[in-house]
Amino acid sequence: MPDLYVSWPDYNSKIELLAVKIYQSNWNFNQIVCLARGGLRIGDILSRIYRYPLAILAASSYGGFENRVRGDLTFSSHITMTTGELSSRILLVDDLVDSGSTLEQSVVWLKQHYGDRIEEIRTAVLWYKACSVIVPDYYVDYLPDNPWIHQPFEPYEQMSIAQLAASYTAPLNSKQP
Repeated sequence: MPDLYVSWPDYNSKIELLAVKIYQSNWNFNQIVCLARGGLRIGDILSRIYRYPLAILAASSYGGFENRVRGDLTFSSHITMTTGELSSRILLVDDLVDSGSTLEQSVVWLKQHYGDRIEEIRTAVLWYKACSVIVPDYYVDYLPDNPWIHQPFEPYEQMSIAQLAASYTAPLNSKQP
């Protein structure tokens, strides 16, 4: 299967569809945890729609050429949140499940670190690939052919700040009027 290219309007629409699917399930969660980096935008928008607090768990497993090489999974040592404690019914969000190991191990990490507070964790992603070892509780698109997904923010991964600055013809003032 050829690569899948996603525009900003399509990306935002998929997040809205995910929100509706979760809503229609009638599940009452009280905390959103997003996996950084892929789940940041999704978690942010869901947090705004549902008006629930957002917590961030940083995880990384891709690197190498064009960030397409899967390596060892690394988690941050702490979860970041503005509330005092993690709530009991967690919606764990990411952009996609590829191998599924990041989502699967994130559930394990949360239970190891906050298991005494957690009643239930459900998972939500935009894209669920057939090669995943885990089936997310909520997803928008099932991808049986496991395409590489080009998301709309991907160009930022290929540019440097010097390239970005050069694309602006007038110098930018650092002082605002």
